[in-house]
Amino acid sequence: MKKLIALCLLAGAAVVFASSCRKAAPPAVAPEIASSDEALFKEGEKFQKKDPEKARLYFRQVIDSFPRSFYAQRAKLAIADTYYAEGDEGNLILAATEYQDFIRTYPISPSAAYAQYRIALCSFNKILKPGRDQAKTVQALAELKKVIAVYPTSEEAAKAKENITVCEEYLAEHNFLIGLHYYKGQAFKASTTRFNEILSQYPLYTGLDKVYFYLADSYRQWTKPEQSIPFFTKLVTDYPKSPFAKKAQELLKELAAMPAPKPEIKK
Repeated sequence: MKKLIALCLLAGAAVVFASSCRKAAPPAVAPEIASSDEALFKEGEKFQKKDPEKARLYFRQVIDSFPRSFYAQRAKLAIADTYYAEGDEGNLILAATEYQDFIRTYPISPSAAYAQYRIALCSFNKILKPGRDQAKTVQALAELKKVIAVYPTSEEAAKAKENITVCEEYLAEHNFLIGLHYYKGQAFKASTTRFNEILSQYPLYTGLDKVYFYLADSYRQWTKPEQSIPFFTKLVTDYPKSPFAKKAQELLKELAAMPAPKPEIKK
């Protein structure tokens, strides 16, 4: 009896597995529609918002039946767009894969720049705030830079520049928070490394005044006062209205009053 029950369960599992693996059948359409790439594509467009899975079936039928058609190119892009429109993590991954395949298949298409920009947005739309994992931000930044490098005159290149500004601001702020953590823990070698990275990699960061302050003060407390002076001075000169400027001026006065270090005598 137990063996019979086990066999029934296995048979049921096999049926479920086979059903899940079976590809969805193409939609049944009238012969006059099935014989026209344009008609098939327009049928797919009808379902693009209300039933994206059904829309993809029509679009794939265009690609399979008319692979060299102008509508095959549009259908391939439309498939990617349906995944992108759904917006969740899994569908954005599928969308990015479809856009990448579109560029490989149609590298000189006028829509290639659009596809590359959408690849970047698949990561950009999921970036997290500074202080959290910035893997998506790094990925988005790399893909956005490709838009500008490969398609510099496209409309998407201008949009990509705006998104790059956001990504770099997030990454700079994230690095600042790490540097500040080291600073508060008096790990000044590590904090100066992080703050210097921000200055070299993200020169447009909107929080440069605080970077200059904490970098300078890291050097000061790390018994390297001579290296702190240029950064305190830069802060006071370039950001006189910064909330850090007054403290920087006070520390500059203290540093100026300190006795000059004695030169080392070589034995």
